[in-house]
Order: sequence, then C-alpha cells, then structure tokens
Amino acid sequence: MATTDGKIKVLLADDQKMIRQGFGYVIGLQEDMALAGEAADGREAVAQALALRPDIVLMDIQMPEMSGIEAARAIMALLPDVKIVVLTTFNDPDYIYEVIRAGAVGYLLKDADVEDMLEAVRSAYRGEAVYRTDLAAGALSRAVSSACLVPDAGAAPPLLEPLTEREREILQEMAYGLRNDRIARKLFITEGTVKSHVHRILQKFGCEDRTQVVVAALRHGMVK
Repeated sequence: MATTDGKIKVLLADDQKMIRQGFGYVIGLQEDMALAGEAADGREAVAQALALRPDIVLMDIQMPEMSGIEAARAIMALLPDVKIVVLTTFNDPDYIYEVIRAGAVGYLLKDADVEDMLEAVRSAYRGEAVYRTDLAAGALSRAVSSACLVPDAGAAPPLLEPLTEREREILQEMAYGLRNDRIARKLFITEGTVKSHVHRILQKFGCEDRTQVVVAALRHGMVK
C-alpha cells in the first residue's frame, strides 16, 4: 500500500475532537508517520478510508452514526489491506472479541503511554497483532475457537490436511510477525509463493485470518 513520502499513513477516527487533536499532533511529530486524515464518526471513518487509503486506522469503538466495530467490518470488506487498531477506554472482553472478529489487528486502551500507541501503529504496519490488555488472551482464544477447527489447548489440532515442511516454516515466520514480503526474502522464495502457502495454511486450520492461525498454533505448541 502506498505511503506519503515513505511514511505510514494514519487515519484517526474518534468522536472526541480533543483526542483527535492530541493523537494527531503526536503522529505528526514522528519521522516515519503522517496523519492522513480524521473522522468524527464511524460512517465518516469508512468514507475517509475509501478516499484516503490509509495504512492504519486508529479507531474508537463508541461513535455516533456507526460504531467502530461496524466501521471496522465495513472497511475490512472494502479495503482488506488496511490495518485497524482500536483505541478505547473499554477493557471489555466482549468488545475485544468483536474487534478481532471484525478484522482489526489491535486493541489498545486510551490510557496507554503515547509510546505504546506509536509502537502499536508500527507493529500493526509490520503485520503484527497488537492486543495489549489483560483480557486480550481470553478474547483471542474465544475468537479462535469460534472460527477455527482447533479444540482446547493440549490436543492435536484437527487440520484438514497435514502441513508441509515449507508451510511449517512459513507458519513460524507468521508467528514472528513477518509480512509476506519479508518472509519471501528470508526464505528466498517469491512473495506470490508465500501468499499461496499462507492461503493453504488458513484453509488447513479452518481459520479466516492470520491472527487466528497464529494464536491457534501458539496454543498447541506448533510455533515458538
């Protein structure tokens, strides 16, 4: 996805103007980030995402017109390459669960340190999952068990087919948070080949996205 002068483009979606101004100011000070735009409600967030094509959307949950969760679903359906990180005051497992199911890659509390917020943006841009609350682990497990074929931890995952050696290599790199292009360079294969393997891994796990696969693999000791 294109960036502005090589910077990570960030769209801020929050109904509180002061929050947008504060986070926008901090983002503007970063050498590797640029504020792409702002949205004051969920519907505007979707429209701005379509117009601006940001790399990252920092999304509040409770907003007028359309909630952050609904907006995340709409954005992911239209722009699947956009990374959404939810910023909220609610440390609620049900919210975390819904955020994961909506396709967001992160859930961060607004009272986190500014450095944590900035690192969450960078981590999400690198393709890593960012769920940094004390309730995230349970919500992740719930999301995995509801969408994948994987049973309780400790049992062998009932894969549709066994993983090949190459698929196991790629699964491990996914667990390290590497994107497809970096996996390709590390394993000396094409990015298209990596994409094909990732697609097959998701199929074999019966999962919908990379985060679910990695969590399932971690639960069963398939990756480090």
